[in-house]
Amino acid sequence: MNQRLFTVSIFIAFVSVLITSCEKFKGDQEIPAYVTIDSIYITTSPSVQGSASSNISDAWVYLDDNLVGAFQLPARFPVLGLGAHKLTILPGIKLNGISSTRMAYPFYAPIEIPVELNELDTTALGIRKSNYQSSAIFDLIEDFEGISIAFDTTKRSEAALQLTEPGDSLAFEGSHSGMVRMDTVNQFFECVNDKDFIIPYAPVFVEMNFRTNNVFVVGIYLYGPSTIQQVPVIYLNPTGNEWKKIYINLTNSLNAYPGMQKFRIFISAIQSSAETDALILLDNVKVVTRTAE
Repeated sequence: MNQRLFTVSIFIAFVSVLITSCEKFKGDQEIPAYVTIDSIYITTSPSVQGSASSNISDAWVYLDDNLVGAFQLPARFPVLGLGAHKLTILPGIKLNGISSTRMAYPFYAPIEIPVELNELDTTALGIRKSNYQSSAIFDLIEDFEGISIAFDTTKRSEAALQLTEPGDSLAFEGSHSGMVRMDTVNQFFECVNDKDFIIPYAPVFVEMNFRTNNVFVVGIYLYGPSTIQQVPVIYLNPTGNEWKKIYINLTNSLNAYPGMQKFRIFISAIQSSAETDALILLDNVKVVTRTAE
């Protein structure tokens, strides 16, 4: 599939799945069985995959490899099938944090469950566990717990990227999170990660936990043989006092400029006139891709 059609195709597929899952049952069986799923979480190998923080909003469900539908969690849905079957569940996310655009996250492993289905009976699957697929590649994992940080402020940045104090309640998890403060003197912030990544023939996502009272942007610097292009990808709005987890799709942006070979991640912000003390908190920044298919 052309990578530039990636997001549009995902949206069309999700809408189609929802419509299909709501259609009247066809075939000989008219009385369904039911399945419930409470939630899905992931586990990781922290030293190589980073934090297990996730935001799995949906379940994409297959019965014997045939699509049943995509369902928001917690979910209860009908299934046409009697006796022994295999259910496969793909953990789903809100693409770029947008509720209307969802997908099965390409780096989380499918969950396979043998089930025995009976008409009108409910099979309760409860809370289910997934993990990263073995093909997932982590170009960057920054949890702000090490001695050095993988992001450097640029020369034009007026505000610094710091660590929260040990034990500070502002931290998301662990001892530290990344912190940016802007005021009426230091009104602009920009940082870039400290090494180049090769643009792959595969999806690329940024995962991130964040909390902010000021709009900020996440984007990419693209590098070609003789040119550099700065591309904003998404603007993130204030979250109040809440931490959020987001999955940002870089794939289309990485392929939008022919001839580009490498990229870096940037994060920047301009202090809002509504905030005298702008605060941006970051944690568990990952750049995830996979081996080319």
